[in-house]
Amino acid sequence: MAMKPHGKSIVSSDYDEKVLFLKDLSLGPHEAQLRFRLIHFWEAWNPLKKTLIGMEMLLLDEQGTVIQGFISPGRIETYLPKMKRGSVYKLDNFYGSRNKSVFRVADHTVTVSFSWNSELTVLLDCPSQFDDDRFRFHSYEEFQANCDLKGDLYDVVGHMKLVNGQSIHEAPVLDEVEIAKARRVLIHVQSHDGPVMKLYLWDQAARKFCKKFKSYEGTPTVLLVTTVNTKTLGGTLALTSMSSSRVFMDYDVQPTIDYFSWLGSNPDIAEQVNAEVVTKRETMTIGEIFSYIEQESAKDAFFECTATIDDVVHGSSWYYIACSGCHSKVSKGPTSLLCTNKKCGKVNVSGVPQYLSKISVYDNSDQAVFVLLGDAGRELTGKPASELVRSYFEANGNEGVNLEVPIPEALISTIGQKHKFCVKVTEHNLSGKTRSLTVTKILSLDTPPATASSEDNHTTATSEETSQNRVDSADGSKGACCSSELERAKRRKCGN
Repeated sequence: MAMKPHGKSIVSSDYDEKVLFLKDLSLGPHEAQLRFRLIHFWEAWNPLKKTLIGMEMLLLDEQGTVIQGFISPGRIETYLPKMKRGSVYKLDNFYGSRNKSVFRVADHTVTVSFSWNSELTVLLDCPSQFDDDRFRFHSYEEFQANCDLKGDLYDVVGHMKLVNGQSIHEAPVLDEVEIAKARRVLIHVQSHDGPVMKLYLWDQAARKFCKKFKSYEGTPTVLLVTTVNTKTLGGTLALTSMSSSRVFMDYDVQPTIDYFSWLGSNPDIAEQVNAEVVTKRETMTIGEIFSYIEQESAKDAFFECTATIDDVVHGSSWYYIACSGCHSKVSKGPTSLLCTNKKCGKVNVSGVPQYLSKISVYDNSDQAVFVLLGDAGRELTGKPASELVRSYFEANGNEGVNLEVPIPEALISTIGQKHKFCVKVTEHNLSGKTRSLTVTKILSLDTPPATASSEDNHTTATSEETSQNRVDSADGSKGACCSSELERAKRRKCGN
């Protein structure tokens, strides 16, 4: 029996002729043999039609190559009884299909698809050694760069700060009944010395986390979750579990063991960020928010502020045309609309009107300009921007289709209303580039102060960087209506 340079045994030459390594897999039918460890398998469902798409798998061969596998719904019952996580198999006859472009869990461009003549056999006495698992980790910056793009799903490892709003140092108590009812667990996790991130575990991942967390004699510290999706929730980056996600803690796998050791050598890291500051939106007046911005120690933050709407700012457009995919602003190309977000870069996109409205507000301490983006505008008016734009053109026989739509009555009618606004202080505020504050959510006046653990799982229009680009671009847009038009609209409102 020959040996590889790194010490792993290889099979005899006559056996090698039948075996195809995963790195060499190409598109099309194969009458060869694959050998792999079955790392994980899960059902893939169509979220809209609620139909089973098939069984997806994560496979690892003896060379350390990871690839996705797929079994169509009609063939699942044939192979499922033999499938066990961690077992080693050989697969004879299969089809190499193109890997999907969204929510991929492996780098390889090909997927191993089971075909009509595929034969799956457990290898109880395999001559080769296989790694137990393989992970793909991303940093905070990489997660942020891929936010809302529905691209590859990567893994995250870090130390927990809060579990459902409870400090990890105070031995959190998890109510399985409440978690089952809410269908989620919210963990604030910090990876090394990076920013604290919100990590939402849903359904099966939430149940597994709860069961594993409660099984420890002490309180676990390190958490690893595989194949997480990056979204903008509540105006900030959030990681959310998928049906393919797995949960590990402290000493479960080598990466958590290594991280636990690193954390023990860097005890100051665990106390570096005050979790209360990260999770709570402090209630402030407008004047207090501006005072905070002027402090040298100020950093990006969220605040709640109760204010009255004084006016809808004119001289700039109240909406913009967005990419239907990532919601970034689009530009006109020679023959189609182009997405201006380099991370998206789609051409021939469908343009969808989205809110980018400036309102003047005041409280007993000061005045400010708030910028409404996406969902915040709909929360204020009760109508999406696309509906208001469409209604205007329908009412005017689609005349002036290339002109800006005047500020709608739905926005003007909010003048005089008092609301509780959730606003975000960004780097653009801290650097003095703008005093306008971005609104991430609008709450009713009787809503109790929110913490991150009670926020709904609704996706906002964009990431922080793209949001600010929209705010900046509004200054160069065509006026939504002139001053006299706004005043006439106000008089009509007062005369009703």
